[in-house]
Amino acid sequence: MRNKGVVVFLTVIITALCLYYLSFTLVSNKVEGQATAFATDHLGNVDFDRKQAYLDSIYREPVYNFLGAKFTYKEIKETELGLGLDLQGGMHVTLEVSPIEIVKGLSGNSKDGVFNASIEQATEAAKTTNEKFVNLFYSAWQQNASGRKLSEIFATAANRGRISLETSDADILKIIDTEVENAIERSFNILRTRVDRFGTSQPNIQRIQGTGRIQIELPGVSNAERVRNLLQGVAKLQFWEVAELNEFFAELEDVNRLLVEEARAVKGQSSEDTDDLGIDEATDLERQLAEGTLDDDSTEISALFSLTKGQGLIYEIRDTVAINRIMAREDVRSLLPRNIKFLWSVKPQVVDNMELLELFAIRYNRASDQAPLEGDVITDARQTLDQTSRPAVSMQMNAEGARKWRKLTSESIGRRIAVVLDDFVYTAPVVQSEIPSGQSEITGNFTIEEAKDLANILKSGSLPAPTKIVEEAIIGPTLGKEAQRQGIISMLAGLILVVMFMIAYYSEGGFVAIAALVFNIFFILGILAQLGAALTLPGIAGIVLTIGMSIDANVLIFERIKEELRNGAGILAAINEGYNKAFSAILDSNVTTFLTGAILYALGQGPVKGFAIVLMIGIASSFFSAVFITRVIVTWMTKKGERSKISFATPFAKNVLSQLNIDFLGKRRVAYLISTSIIVIGLGIAAVNGLKFGVDFTGGRSYIVQFAQPVTATDLKIGLDSEFDGSVEVKTYGANNVMKVTTSYLINEDDDDSNAEVERRVIEGIASVTGLSFGLDAASLSDSEFAITGSSKVGATVADDIKKSSAEAMFFALVAIFLYILLRFRKWQFSLGSIIALVHDVFFVIAAFAIASALGATFEIDQVFIAAVLTVVGYSINDTVIVFDRIRENIENRGTSKLVKMFNDAINQTMARTLITSATTLIVVLVLLIFGGEVLRGFSFALLIGVLIGTYSSIYIATPVVVDLMKRELASEVAQESAGKKAV
Repeated sequence: MRNKGVVVFLTVIITALCLYYLSFTLVSNKVEGQATAFATDHLGNVDFDRKQAYLDSIYREPVYNFLGAKFTYKEIKETELGLGLDLQGGMHVTLEVSPIEIVKGLSGNSKDGVFNASIEQATEAAKTTNEKFVNLFYSAWQQNASGRKLSEIFATAANRGRISLETSDADILKIIDTEVENAIERSFNILRTRVDRFGTSQPNIQRIQGTGRIQIELPGVSNAERVRNLLQGVAKLQFWEVAELNEFFAELEDVNRLLVEEARAVKGQSSEDTDDLGIDEATDLERQLAEGTLDDDSTEISALFSLTKGQGLIYEIRDTVAINRIMAREDVRSLLPRNIKFLWSVKPQVVDNMELLELFAIRYNRASDQAPLEGDVITDARQTLDQTSRPAVSMQMNAEGARKWRKLTSESIGRRIAVVLDDFVYTAPVVQSEIPSGQSEITGNFTIEEAKDLANILKSGSLPAPTKIVEEAIIGPTLGKEAQRQGIISMLAGLILVVMFMIAYYSEGGFVAIAALVFNIFFILGILAQLGAALTLPGIAGIVLTIGMSIDANVLIFERIKEELRNGAGILAAINEGYNKAFSAILDSNVTTFLTGAILYALGQGPVKGFAIVLMIGIASSFFSAVFITRVIVTWMTKKGERSKISFATPFAKNVLSQLNIDFLGKRRVAYLISTSIIVIGLGIAAVNGLKFGVDFTGGRSYIVQFAQPVTATDLKIGLDSEFDGSVEVKTYGANNVMKVTTSYLINEDDDDSNAEVERRVIEGIASVTGLSFGLDAASLSDSEFAITGSSKVGATVADDIKKSSAEAMFFALVAIFLYILLRFRKWQFSLGSIIALVHDVFFVIAAFAIASALGATFEIDQVFIAAVLTVVGYSINDTVIVFDRIRENIENRGTSKLVKMFNDAINQTMARTLITSATTLIVVLVLLIFGGEVLRGFSFALLIGVLIGTYSSIYIATPVVVDLMKRELASEVAQESAGKKAV
């Protein structure tokens, strides 16, 4: 084998990297185990707040030493292979930034009747469409304003220099769009700061590009109301006076003395054995602190001073937990001035590879939380350049703000004023002189980006950007643990069954394939850890599916080797030819499946994205392991040459399906009729009865309700109908004591009151039907209680987005496959034939869902269903490409004579591979269907039908359609045969 050394080298490197990155997961699990043990009482009950407090205390402490490199728990969590919300519980939230307040703010909160009527009209329209709010507003304005220009509304004093009475509507709309985009970015940054301080490990926040939405995942949170309040609260911008160190150093010295005496007491020393610090010593301590020259080893210095880095109260990020603990103590707070509170800077400064934060002392009035100046007085803020051409921020205030700002700056010359948002200090410039007007310039060591960010933050007062939750999912810890169990069982059962089958069918070759499969799964997990991705239940489904599909390459190779051996080739020649001839088919089939995965990732959301990542990684790693690693293993096993005793078939499988000669194309019209009939029947049922769409597509709220005893879904639905005017559905969810309640009641309302109202009705309705009471802990339900273990909410506009992205994913997948097949096979007939077969498969799966529903087995059509259908598309084209590849090879060897026979031969020659691959894939899909749980039930059923129909269509649809499309060649062939007979 050529390049064997390169393959071995890459395998060793990849394996080492995977081990390295997976080691972080092992360390993380160990630390969390220690936290659980710390928080568990003698009765075995876990105090989750105590556990979280333990993890918070070591968050920035080194917990892992790898060859001398030390990693903090924070770095461990950022690198580990985490679990998705569906596997550990938590909360998924999608927030939408409301542009309504931005438009109103830019107008100076105009009281114009037409303007406000247009705002209201656009607000109503936005509930049922995904059109940009600004466009909806302008359409409403054009209808209502009778030719008036927008400049009449937006040419305000605050917008002077940007908008005048002559500014066109198009330019004003661009300005509004820019401000809305800035508001979204501002909200994203504010939310990111809030999420980071929430106290949950591995929070994830990202913008959904092309929308005004922000997606947040908070693993492990249990207080949903607290999260909602945190995320939806409007940011409060304030200006505060900063108290300098020398103004309260005496009090800090008292705190230091308290902490030193405590430390001595712990060491067994009495505070009476030492004298209080003298005046000279205290003065020297103040000087050292101001100069940043403290002696860390001094016994007279506590952590409050010894941990400082630089001049003043500046600390490394990892030390902020310890400082917060000190400052939160009642005895410490009693020693500090009552008119001072301490706030951290929002962004760390990197000095000598240390991330440093400053602790600011803020002067405030204890009787009121009112700041000397609030952010709502700011009318504009922009990034500019100062007199020395360095980045700065220009800030303009209204008349009231200018008056207060003049007073504040006149009293603070030579002192700092802190700009505070959400109790974080964004900047604290020194006042150089009194500022008589509302026009100010903030200078400092800013980069252009930092100046832009600060200007954007300053606008949060005048242009608030409220956020509302438009999609929400809560997965309780009980539901997460059950999903973990189902995922592990599915993976292990699928792996064991495939191992048994491959060894039973391919003998030693089966062991080689299993070795490749183990490498494949190991690489998938290692690469996921390297990417910092989270493993979700759909991700586990992707791994299970990869187990079945990754066998395909080895089946292709082994069947080719067996074919060469039957033709009389020696073992070495057969192996060489088997790998060479199978390569193009393996490459084409993997590329087409990878394309569907890439499109799923680009257009999918949430769980679909997780599935797509695993699918793409699985395809890439299976290609490497099945083609290259197995070749190295086989080369090693055949080092004795022709005397090597390696077998690629057990006795009973040696000649199975090797002598087939079935006229598949002769029966193509019968196949067309059968397929058409089933599809028409299924789609007819769907048209009459409808399909069961999940809340992903319809919008609504759903609740997973657990009972101690079995309940009947129909009885529950009848009782809940009166609460929701019939807009409720109830179905069994995996077990007869778990129900899923779904309702579209108040679907267009996203406010907290509506959410609480719907949940209250669900609880009261269930209580009235069953006579049970509502319990908070699903893990310890009594026979007289029920609990909500999970919930989700999808707004109508989000549902529209999901439907649109699903349709786009399907369309682009088909286009990409058409173009790739055309590129590889050079005939449009092959491309069109494959697309017709794929469309057939998609409609067949939909028809199967409708027929199953009519027979009483209802499966929801949701995002995960779309992932399943696109996987079916990838699998089906995989099958089809294998047949097409053999047709191409036959044409190259024998020319284009007798096309029908050549196509039939290709199907017969690849039948063994087709059926064996289908069998291994069906094994793991059946395992998913049985053990994968309710979340994956519809996904598994779609795959089950899809694998069966994909196999069928590659034989009876795709290839026959190509034959029918090549009528010209067939007619020419018949004419040539007739001419030959006449000549004879």
